[in-house]
Amino acid sequence: MEKIFHLWVYLETTPLLGLAVTLVVWHLAGMLANRLGNAPLANPMLLSVIMLSCLLIATDTPYSAYFQGAQYVHFLLGPATVALALPMYANLRRISRSARAIIPALLAGSVVAASSAMLLARWLGAPSVVVRSLGPKSVTTPIAMGIAEQIGGQPSLAAVFVLLTGLTSIILIPPTMKLFRIKDMRAQGLAAGMAGHGLATARMLLISETAGAFGGLAIGLNGLITAIIVPLLATFLAP
Repeated sequence: MEKIFHLWVYLETTPLLGLAVTLVVWHLAGMLANRLGNAPLANPMLLSVIMLSCLLIATDTPYSAYFQGAQYVHFLLGPATVALALPMYANLRRISRSARAIIPALLAGSVVAASSAMLLARWLGAPSVVVRSLGPKSVTTPIAMGIAEQIGGQPSLAAVFVLLTGLTSIILIPPTMKLFRIKDMRAQGLAAGMAGHGLATARMLLISETAGAFGGLAIGLNGLITAIIVPLLATFLAP
């Protein structure tokens, strides 16, 4: 216990505290998820967000102070996304054979994901900056923040919408696939990458390498399509 106390005192004075807390909370969330049978609502990512939020509020710790250490984990988001190219390469033949179905599905999915969110936000009376920040909610955080900034949205708000979209997708995709009896891993992976970007794809990768490969493909192409269509949609839906 004395060694743990000295370690805590040391970490408390350095930015590494945020990193250490993030890793510990993630480990605890993983253990809890296993105990709960890995149910959709018991996803480690969702549990980690809840636990970290409660911890920051209970200790009155500013998010900026926490992020000084947590930024190292945030940096790994980019390499982790790039690493999805490995299962894509392993399933290159399956992807090429499904190209005729993938392209229209991605086009339809990108348009619906962006336009539905922006239309709903506008219908509910949200300010223009919120509508513009919602447009790229289904792409990865760096792309979403860049798109939001270019069209007059708020990058930080877009990042929050991306996180919420990913968490929601993790919870809803499994029961939705079960409800509609969609068992094809290619379709499940494509839906996960399209609707929930990296978070949902990482979840699917634990289930099937094929699903992870198609999810990674959806992440990349959806980011490209969204970067093209969202500025056009913003012109009409968020004047």
